[in-house]
Amino acid sequence: MFKYLLRPLGYFLIVSLVLLTIAAILGFSQHASISLGDAPLAYKVGDDGPYAFYENGALKVSYIRGSRDEGFHVETQEYAVNDAVAAEVYFPLDDSRFNIKISPLSDNENALYQTSSPILAVSDLEGNYKAFRDFLIANKVISADLQWIYGDSHLVLVGDMVDRGFSTTQLLWFIYKLEQEAQQAGGKVHYIVGNHEIKNMQGNVRSAANKYIAIAGFLRKSSSDLLGKDAFLGQWLATKNTIERINGYLFVHGGIHPDIVKNDISIAEINSLNREYYRHMYYPGLADEKTSLVISTQTGPAWYRGYFKEDNTEETLRNTLMFYQAKSVIVGHTIQFNVNSQYKNKLFAIDVKHPNDYRTSLPFKSSEGLLINNDKFYRVLDDGEKIEL
Repeated sequence: MFKYLLRPLGYFLIVSLVLLTIAAILGFSQHASISLGDAPLAYKVGDDGPYAFYENGALKVSYIRGSRDEGFHVETQEYAVNDAVAAEVYFPLDDSRFNIKISPLSDNENALYQTSSPILAVSDLEGNYKAFRDFLIANKVISADLQWIYGDSHLVLVGDMVDRGFSTTQLLWFIYKLEQEAQQAGGKVHYIVGNHEIKNMQGNVRSAANKYIAIAGFLRKSSSDLLGKDAFLGQWLATKNTIERINGYLFVHGGIHPDIVKNDISIAEINSLNREYYRHMYYPGLADEKTSLVISTQTGPAWYRGYFKEDNTEETLRNTLMFYQAKSVIVGHTIQFNVNSQYKNKLFAIDVKHPNDYRTSLPFKSSEGLLINNDKFYRVLDDGEKIEL
């Protein structure tokens, strides 16, 4: 009787294998991946920090010390709000540290820049510090000891540095550190606000790694406080723009809906209107028509995906570039298999799946960026290779 079961069992296994193969191909074609689990160090909170908050007229800087075995405690120091505070950031995955200086915050960022310097743009790191650090070392933006060596060049981060990953704290402080070093060298780090930065500033932390629930609890706060209005990093993020024009190129996380151009909404207005709602969630009818276009989760520059759908054409993109006196627009937000050029170099899409610091997945991921140098465009890989587009 056993031999009579072998044939149907064989058919079942063959059909199952074919269906699984088809499902895998379809899934990977839609940028799906198979997670092989998180490394235990992803959840380590001992030595985590610093977490800096403005409270009662002072700046309070806290670290979480200890371990599960010996017990945890919070170490807090209080400083005057105008003090420059030396601090250290720990990264448990490779037991490394870097130093920062928490300084009084500057005014809101400018949105228009004109230089002859190269521009390197990356987006959507999603809380993965190691992936970002290693990419910058390979491309000689920073040295092996994490110092800025990119001179007067520009590094543009096109949104969604936060959420999902377990290294959001390390990544944000690292960006903050590089921002200071670049300025001293005559260069610039630009941080363009994406939809996930806005979500966090508005208190929507559903996409954050669950590690940060525990961290907030240690600090006697809620998760939404970590980038909230009293958090140093929250106030720092609120100084950033949702769109900038750098050397004639527009950098925006999602894109520019054609109706924004039809309503003559300038770069300055886009940034101003968005900044007014960094701390307020958008609901239809909340604001007037012009403001709604800018802050909407469908048409807002931090959210728009129309460049990759049928509602955008080369003509509408050309009109956008003419209105903003720009040569090209560079966006993240909509996932791509690799950094690429579309519409005859009028659009560059740079959102790729970066490696996760603590999670291995299939297919394997690798970081990429876009280099603009002397009006030439290069796809930049995480081993330092440059491929002209």
